[in-house]
Amino acid sequence: MSNFQLHPQLIEDCFKVGQFALSEILMMNDSQYPWFILVPRRNHIKEIYQLNPADRQTLQAESCLLAEALAEIYRPDKLNIAAIGNLVPQLHLHHVARYQTDKAWPAPIWGKFASVPYVPTEAEQRINQLREALDQHLVN
Repeated sequence: MSNFQLHPQLIEDCFKVGQFALSEILMMNDSQYPWFILVPRRNHIKEIYQLNPADRQTLQAESCLLAEALAEIYRPDKLNIAAIGNLVPQLHLHHVARYQTDKAWPAPIWGKFASVPYVPTEAEQRINQLREALDQHLVN
């Protein structure tokens, strides 16, 4: 959709990684966790059930592609996937690689600790690594 706009909070908090057919792929600017977000390019959608059936299936497939790439790259103890949206109502799916050694384990990460922004070179490295893993699935 040409008139799609990301929520301002997602723009402020994230780096753009790329695009799947339906969703924007973002990386949260918090170096404490490998944390990526899918945002379907559909305006005025807050919940998955509000997507049409084809978009629901596409979102599920894109979430699985992202999850598989994160599992391969980061080898987490657990991959947390959630659509919470209490503060940012635009539909978005968090994908967070979790480790038993991370400082929030086993609790959810939301609101636990202040974010620790990436050093620019580290952010670029993580983004490029994910782009390479997803290369055949990304669109312009």
